[in-house]
Amino acid sequence: MANHISHLLSIWIDRKDQTEWVLGTVVRTQGSSYRKAGAMMLFSGEGDQLGLLSGGCLESDIQRHARKVMLTGQPKAVTYDGNDEDDISFQLGIGCGGVVDILLQPITKHNDYLALEHMHHALASGKGGVYVLDTRASGDGLANQFHADDQKNTDTGSPSGHLLGLSGYSLPIPVKPRTHLLIIGGGVDARPLAHMASELGWQTTVWDPRPANARPSFFESVDHLLRHGIDCLSQYLNTYPVDAAVVMSHSITLDSSAVEVLAPFELNYLAMLGPVHRRQQVLDNAGINTSDRFQRLARYVAGPAGLDLGGELPESIALSILAECQAVLEGRSAQSLSLTLAPEDRLTKQLVSNG
Repeated sequence: MANHISHLLSIWIDRKDQTEWVLGTVVRTQGSSYRKAGAMMLFSGEGDQLGLLSGGCLESDIQRHARKVMLTGQPKAVTYDGNDEDDISFQLGIGCGGVVDILLQPITKHNDYLALEHMHHALASGKGGVYVLDTRASGDGLANQFHADDQKNTDTGSPSGHLLGLSGYSLPIPVKPRTHLLIIGGGVDARPLAHMASELGWQTTVWDPRPANARPSFFESVDHLLRHGIDCLSQYLNTYPVDAAVVMSHSITLDSSAVEVLAPFELNYLAMLGPVHRRQQVLDNAGINTSDRFQRLARYVAGPAGLDLGGELPESIALSILAECQAVLEGRSAQSLSLTLAPEDRLTKQLVSNG
């Protein structure tokens, strides 16, 4: 959770006036880079580094530039060129070979905290939006803005210069709230799933009304632990939007009742542990026995759950389920990245591997 923007802002918000702060944003990349345009990080006058703009290689040097921004109160543009022998990224032997342009901006009351307060409150309430970055690296008239998804005239698919009146001096950055994963069942195999999801920065909720399950000591990392009956789950879903759910209580009765409650919410991903015939039994018991209701159940229904990664222990099963869920939510193929390389890159990789 440490690198999601909502977590960074939750740390910053209580200390925003206690020390100097600088926002670092990747505004442009060329070639290979660890983070892409729109990646954000916060630096404090007390030495805090919240988030990442590279793989951890450049952050100390970026902190040095951020300190200058704190002293001058002026934004600063910094470029790291992995192809330039005189550049620090080349000297560190990072090897990516890409070019990364980073903008450092002071965060002050004078510039409305770069609209980060607005972003924080939206994300905390489960709303996303567009953060429009003023990319000018001179002057103190910074005009960063945040437009929540429920605001009118927000265009998330095109440059937002019209919103700012900045013409070519703006970068629209889509901002999404944390993925919310609901785990049905609080048994032993749910523990690594909940822990890994929390490590990914996802909002994680576990529901299991059985007294012997979902004990707080085993699920310390989750955001919400629900230990009451099906009405409790129904009320929760009407209050907190859920993106994905994994049904794994190992009880046909509990699984079916949970799926029945989940049905009206049209999730992006729903996984059910167990073989195909068990999935069908759960769906039949939940009354999801028509193609119309099944199509509305979730954008993607997995059962058995997860990718074919091998392994049979709870940890490897959790990994396969979360990998599948991540791919579905991001609209990715879940294939090996090496298979998605350009033909010339694949040829080079094959020649290298063959010596």
